[in-house]
Amino acid sequence: MSFTQQPEKNLARSLGLLHATASNMATMVGIGPFITIPLIVSAMGGPQAMLGWIAGAIIAISDGQVWAELSTSLPGEGGTYIYLREAYKKMFGKMFAFLFIWTFLLSGPFEIASGIVGMTEYLSFLLPGLTPMHFRMFAFVVGIFTIILHYNRVKFVGAVTVILWIIMLVTVGATIVIGILHFHSANAFAFPPGWFSFSWGFVFGMGGATLIAMYDLMGYYNICYVEEEVKNPGYVFPRAILWSIVIVTGLYALMNLMILGVLPWQEIAASKHIVSDIVEKYYGTTSASVMTLLVAVTAYGSIYALMMSYSRLPFAAARDGFFFRWLSAVHPKKQFPHYSLLLVGSITSIACLFDLDFIIAATISSRILIQFLGQITGLTILRRTKPNMPRPFKMWLYPIPSIIAFIGFSYIFISSGIEAIGLGLVWLTVGVVFFIWWAKKNSEWPFGKKRTIVLGC
Repeated sequence: MSFTQQPEKNLARSLGLLHATASNMATMVGIGPFITIPLIVSAMGGPQAMLGWIAGAIIAISDGQVWAELSTSLPGEGGTYIYLREAYKKMFGKMFAFLFIWTFLLSGPFEIASGIVGMTEYLSFLLPGLTPMHFRMFAFVVGIFTIILHYNRVKFVGAVTVILWIIMLVTVGATIVIGILHFHSANAFAFPPGWFSFSWGFVFGMGGATLIAMYDLMGYYNICYVEEEVKNPGYVFPRAILWSIVIVTGLYALMNLMILGVLPWQEIAASKHIVSDIVEKYYGTTSASVMTLLVAVTAYGSIYALMMSYSRLPFAAARDGFFFRWLSAVHPKKQFPHYSLLLVGSITSIACLFDLDFIIAATISSRILIQFLGQITGLTILRRTKPNMPRPFKMWLYPIPSIIAFIGFSYIFISSGIEAIGLGLVWLTVGVVFFIWWAKKNSEWPFGKKRTIVLGC
C-alpha cells in the first residue's frame, strides 16, 4: 500500500527574532537545570561541579557557530537533515541524512519525553502520595495534550512560546534572587580535600558533569528546524543561536552558584526538587508550592518549543521524497505539518512511560555521533567542496571552534557509560543495515545511481 501525497503548500513565515530567541531559550532551560543540579554536584562530588558548566558552555558556544554557519548557508525546513544531506551526498549518497532521521526518531521524542517526565517528577513535591506509575500516566497525558495544543497556526504557537519564555525568565530570576538573599560563600566554595587532581575519577566525573551540562544546554539550535517559518532567517539565526547560548549559560552559572551558596553541597546532591526545597526552608510550604508550579510551567515551555520544531524534521525528509510520503502533508487550513506532528507526538507520549535515566541516555547517546560530530565534520567538507557558497555568517576563528566542539562531544560520548554508548551504537547499526537494504531495493547508493527514494507502506 502506498500513501498518496497531498498537494504541497507553503509554510507561513510568522516567526521573528524575538520568537526565535524565546524558542531557543525556552528549550534550553526547561526542566533541565532544576532536576540536574543535584546530579551534576553528585557527579563531581562538590562545588567543583561548576567546572562542568564551564566546559559545557565552551562546547555550546563553539558548536553554536557550526549551527549558525550551516543554518544561514543551507536554508530549509529540517535543520540537520538539510546540512547532512548536502555535505555528504557526493560521498555517501543519502545515507547520512537518512541516519539522522533514523536516530532522530529515537532521540528527538525521547528528549521531549525527558522534559515531560522530569516535570511530572518535580511535581512530586506537591503530590508526594502518588506512585511512579501515576506520574508516568500523567506524563503520557501531558504528551497528548501538547499535540492538541500545537494543532494551531504557527503564529499562535510562536505567541505561546514567548509567554512561556517570560515565565521561564521569572522562574530563573526568582531562583537567583533567593540565592543572593541567602548566599553563604562557605557553602559555595566548600571544596572537599583533593578535589582537583588528574585522576581517572576526576576525568570521568568531569565527563559526566559535562554530559549533564550539555543535556541542559541542548536547544540553542531549536529554531533551525523551522527555517521556512522564520522571517529573514539569515539575520535571525546567528543572533538567536549565539544570544540564547550566552544568556542561558550566564543564567545557569549564576543560578548554580547561588544554589551552591544556600545549602551544603551534600544536601543539594540528595535533593529531587532542589529549588522547591530551598524556598520551603526559608519561605514556607505555600511559597514552595508556587515555585514548584513555576518550575513546571518553565519545563513545559521547553516541551512545547521542542515539539514544534522536531515535528518539522520527518516533514522535511518526506517532502524531499526521502521518507513516508504522507508525512509531507500540510494542514489545509492551519498550515503546519500535522501528520508529522502526530508521529513525533505519539512517540513522545510512549517514551514518557520509561524511566528518566534511560530517557536521558537514549537522547544523548543516539544523537552525538550523527548529528553533532556529523555536522561539525560536514561544515569542514562544505568549506572545502563549496568554498564559494553564500555564507551570511562565517565561523569566527575557523577551524578552532569546530575542533573544540568535536573534542568536547567525543569526550561526552566516551563518558556517557557503556549502556548509553551501546544503545547509541546498536540503534545506529540497525539504521545502517536498514538503509543498505533500502538502497539495494531502490538501486540507490552504493548499489546504483542516485535517485529519489520514496517510502511506501
